Amino acid sequence: MTLMDHLLELRTRLIWVVGALVIGTAVSMLFVSPLLQFILLPLTEAGAKPMAIGPTDTISVFFKVGFTTGAVIAMPMIVYHIIAFASPGLYPHEKRNLILTLPGIMVLFVVGALFAYFMLLPTAVGFLQGFLGDIIAQEWTIDKYIGFVTRIVFWIGVAFEMPLVVAFLARAGLVSGQQLLGFWRQAVVIIAIVAAAITPTVDPVNMTLVMMPLLVLYASSVGLAYLLYRPRAPRDFSKEDFIPSEYQDD
Repeated sequence: MTLMDHLLELRTRLIWVVGALVIGTAVSMLFVSPLLQFILLPLTEAGAKPMAIGPTDTISVFFKVGFTTGAVIAMPMIVYHIIAFASPGLYPHEKRNLILTLPGIMVLFVVGALFAYFMLLPTAVGFLQGFLGDIIAQEWTIDKYIGFVTRIVFWIGVAFEMPLVVAFLARAGLVSGQQLLGFWRQAVVIIAIVAAAITPTVDPVNMTLVMMPLLVLYASSVGLAYLLYRPRAPRDFSKEDFIPSEYQDD
């Protein structure tokens, strides 16, 4: 394919991605109210109720929840077109492995999001709501709370995909368990930075709550890389399979 062909293909796939986002957002906007009640559940169970301090806060929250949910709905289409655009540079068996991992990527994202919502958020909200609560009245604004929840749920969901992504890269010969294990010091620092970025607070409790599953996921990724690593053989373009048919001898 020429450069123009690649650009045309990229444009087509971007149109599909944007269309999926628009449709997903439009569908999710029909259910913003129950979704918002579900998102607020950890805070309401802690005995608090968020407030809006600006005239347009509720409108911005409506669109933020709708767009975030729409992105989750459109994620299978987004991931598919990313894979389809990158697949011409892969071996046939790598394409098959990538297609097989696609359902697992979606399942692990959902598992990670549920883990963040049901395990991390109640603990984090309870701690933050009670911290200095006898001195300072804890009144949370709705936009701050929504940003807090969506950041933790989304990025923990993405982090749960790490073992499967590493397993695919190891099977393709791009990373090995030995490489990942030798990188463990840097990995701990990177995980600490990521945990600090995910949690908008500076307290060590919430940062540790986010770091622990990330460290477990990293250790699982190292183990999978040791089990599945296969050296990547360089392509031999002199073979007939890689010669275009119009240049092959009859």
